[in-house]
Amino acid sequence: MTASSTDFRSLPLSPAMLANLQQLGYLEMTPIQAASLPVALLGKDLIAQAKTGSGKTAAFALALLANLNPRRFAVQAMVLCPTRELADQVTTEIRRLARAEENIKVVTLCGGVPLRNQMASLENGAHIVVGTPGRIMDHLERGSLNIEALNTLVLDEADRMLDMGFFDDIATVAHQCPKERQTLLFSATYPEGIARLAAQFMRAPQTLKVEAQHEGTKIRQRWYEVKESERLHAVSLLLNHFRPASTLAFCNTKAQCRDLVGVLQAQGFSALALYGELEQRERDQVLVQFANRSCSVLVATDVAARGLDIAQLEAVINVDITPDPEVHIHRIGRTGRAGEEGLALSLASLDEMGSVGKIELLQGRESEWHPVDELVPAGKDPLRPPMATLQIIGGRKEKIRAGDVLGALTGEMGFRKEQVGKINVNEFSTYVAVEREIAREVEKRLNAGRVKGKSVKARLL
Repeated sequence: MTASSTDFRSLPLSPAMLANLQQLGYLEMTPIQAASLPVALLGKDLIAQAKTGSGKTAAFALALLANLNPRRFAVQAMVLCPTRELADQVTTEIRRLARAEENIKVVTLCGGVPLRNQMASLENGAHIVVGTPGRIMDHLERGSLNIEALNTLVLDEADRMLDMGFFDDIATVAHQCPKERQTLLFSATYPEGIARLAAQFMRAPQTLKVEAQHEGTKIRQRWYEVKESERLHAVSLLLNHFRPASTLAFCNTKAQCRDLVGVLQAQGFSALALYGELEQRERDQVLVQFANRSCSVLVATDVAARGLDIAQLEAVINVDITPDPEVHIHRIGRTGRAGEEGLALSLASLDEMGSVGKIELLQGRESEWHPVDELVPAGKDPLRPPMATLQIIGGRKEKIRAGDVLGALTGEMGFRKEQVGKINVNEFSTYVAVEREIAREVEKRLNAGRVKGKSVKARLL
């Protein structure tokens, strides 16, 4: 099977990293990843023009992780960010992507946090530092941050750093980095300061630009005006009317996510929530069930959905309208991939019309409005996902492979290959999707049978 140009397998990444990407729900590269990673992984300098939410964090994180030697306890990569919020998000994302490797330490260095604590973290050894220019300069001046072993410098949202007056700070930091390093610069716009920065300390950088727009043909967009009190109920109306097999519903807050999942589950929908505070294990379980089509609706905040890329997503619902039009473009761009048709449904109250106007300006066209009362159920049966997920206790640590599970199910246990869906092998557990109708029977036979000659424990999620 050859890997397509948007498949992470087309890149020179380790098998452990590819397995981790799949587990995190990164199934296809976003345009900025597909454009920048082949260049960045060759060690070349890069200026990439890409908006927030385009998947750029993973683009530079995969490049700097590829350059890293985990057994060497020295700072080998540094990411400069304009704000503490962004630095925190970037750190979280790098940690998730670094799970494939042993103990990679990422330290965040931003203002507003006591210097002492940060110095203690640095003394214990760090591989990657993420921070704001001012605080990183502080540490360099005090000698608490040693960057002699640095091989990758990343400037994230460089245009915002320039707007905030960080030109000289960035230049000072860059000049202290080893000459023989790779520099990756990401920016949403291209002010002249960027060319000045590049001329000062980048080596023959390649320049890439990725547009945030999609061809309007593949994604059908519809807008519905709602009162605040009817918003959550309107989501059920949309689901029953359009009956998409797989829907990603975006809310602006964690509280709204929880409320919506409660409403949908009470009405018999298979819905799960994804928001920032979930533990990694819960997050993995939610993502596996959504990606393997055992859950019809994933309700998420924008931060939680970062880097999430699910193949065959029939619909995106904007439960709340985002005030940032770029984020709207990114949300709806998750459907209608790879030549498939996609559906983008948005609910807006009168208070949100200002945000709707910004989205129309960016898209260069007016929105198509429909009344909520034209939404009628398209079937008597409740909308159910086609698959169900079983969790088998035991994973990579027990040397279980996907083929072992498939072999057991289609061999001794007598199920057909077509009845089995995706199989995800994590470190300590294995998740297998099977057709919903046979799930109970599969659970019974797995618990009575053997995988790779050993008896196993399985439970239906």
